[in-house]
Amino acid sequence: MIHEADIYVRKKLLPMFKDMDNTMVLSCLQGHMGTAWVDDLENPTTAQIMVGIFVYYAGNPYSKGAEELLHNLPEHIYVIVNSDEWKNAIETVHKEAFEKFQRYKFKKNPEDLKRSHIHAILSNLPEGYRLQKIDSTLAKESSLHEISPDLTSQFDSIDDFINRGIGYAILNEGQVVCGVSSYSIYNQGIEIEVATHPLHRRKGLASIASSALILECLDNGMYPSWDAANLESAKLAQKLGYTLEDSYDTYYIHYKNK
Repeated sequence: MIHEADIYVRKKLLPMFKDMDNTMVLSCLQGHMGTAWVDDLENPTTAQIMVGIFVYYAGNPYSKGAEELLHNLPEHIYVIVNSDEWKNAIETVHKEAFEKFQRYKFKKNPEDLKRSHIHAILSNLPEGYRLQKIDSTLAKESSLHEISPDLTSQFDSIDDFINRGIGYAILNEGQVVCGVSSYSIYNQGIEIEVATHPLHRRKGLASIASSALILECLDNGMYPSWDAANLESAKLAQKLGYTLEDSYDTYYIHYKNK
């Protein structure tokens, strides 16, 4: 049997996930968002963290609750682990329902983000486009969510996003064509989500909107963490000043609950 972990149990999980170095894990363990599940509430040996479309496992992959936790998934999810034992467990349990690909991890070093460089990127907004911070009105704009529902979806409501999150959008002819925001939040900062309408790509909009977000984070003592889902996102991060640390295995699991 597995159990949902409250904030007190989550604190017990910090040592279990200490080597993962992932802001969304911290987001859950610090109580900001997401859910956590364990095999035992008093003395957990295996744990699962879920934030948005991401799931993380740590602890003993051979415990009695590990397989149940591996089945505790929505239909479409991305799973991240940091040991070969957990990778083998995932590939065994979901042997015909997973795809493995690489994500790209960046060093969390504020000194890499040079303000003068970022300001220079920010100054290149093309004619006909307008940069705007996401406020309560813009956060409800349908064109924002058509670009990516994940720009605000991890928060309990639009008001919750306005109160706890942060974001910028670029508009063209009254429609949002690019957005960047806090996918998730943790004590020390945010995890960045960025998306651009296909018809407005290759114009530098994502780098400009990201620059505005990064500068506001730095001004407020928050770290704007970047974890890239693909090479295009990784190149954008490097353009902004982030230093690539490593690539790592990620599992897309198209699991169907029975």
